[in-house]
Amino acid sequence: MPIKIADDLPARRTLEAEGVDVMREVDAVRQDIRPLRIALLNLMPNKISTETQLARLLGATPLQVELTLVRISDHVSRNTSADHMASFYRPWTDVRDERFDGFIITGAPVETLPFEEVSYWDELRAIFDWTQTHVHRSLSICWAAQAALHHFHGVEKHALERKAFGVFRHHNHVPSSPWMRGFSDDFCVPVSRWSEVRRADIPEGRGLQILAESDESGLCLIGDPGRGFLHMFNHLEYDTLTLADEYARDGAGQLPAHYFPGDDPAQPPLNHWRSHAHLLFGNWINEIYQTVPFDLGAVGQPALTAA
Repeated sequence: MPIKIADDLPARRTLEAEGVDVMREVDAVRQDIRPLRIALLNLMPNKISTETQLARLLGATPLQVELTLVRISDHVSRNTSADHMASFYRPWTDVRDERFDGFIITGAPVETLPFEEVSYWDELRAIFDWTQTHVHRSLSICWAAQAALHHFHGVEKHALERKAFGVFRHHNHVPSSPWMRGFSDDFCVPVSRWSEVRRADIPEGRGLQILAESDESGLCLIGDPGRGFLHMFNHLEYDTLTLADEYARDGAGQLPAHYFPGDDPAQPPLNHWRSHAHLLFGNWINEIYQTVPFDLGAVGQPALTAA
């Protein structure tokens, strides 16, 4: 089934060129089904690229998905045009009375700051709490995963002396998890961050489950069924060239590990993670579909079903 996004969202042209089934708004209302309402709180600087990456994965699932783009209410993006933000994004204060089947929160380039010094920290904390009553399942990515664990469980993040940067092999610790269903015993994941959450800091007795980690780059996926969250510290959603773009942006500084063939930036990288990206997002959507109430108004009201 297709993904429903705004007719003139720039991501639409890219997805259609790739063969992703994108539904026009006028066609979506004709189908006598309830689409899954997924909201994306996009904190990344390059919002259009992130929209495209996540819409691509959500649109590849077999269910109709209606994507709502959300922004921090009082934060002004410095890297995306005001016209784009005004045309396609809704401030969280405008959607907080609505309910969603799924909610995605991306990373943000604020890893080196203490959480409390991030300008929108108070609103983000309010959003985390709001997910507990208005969202069925949530997915946090990179810094947002660190922030969510800090907010809900008091887990600290630790600055890295050297950026965790490259494509690293990860171990699948819980193949029986609904989020890890079909995953290989090990798999590749792009990593790009200046901080980490450490295994030793994960509190016991809180229902947190380490699903995947790397010997080189540490934790990757943590399930938090009591809060309805899946936390991903890395970037399965990345495009093939995203790490190359970051390498070029940083002035050809630190070479991303295990990425360029022969560690030669002149060689085009190969994508070793695409299939697992689709698998993770497909599993996440399926978990939502299998457990969410049909009545959207009931979302967040009963106790969450542990995953």
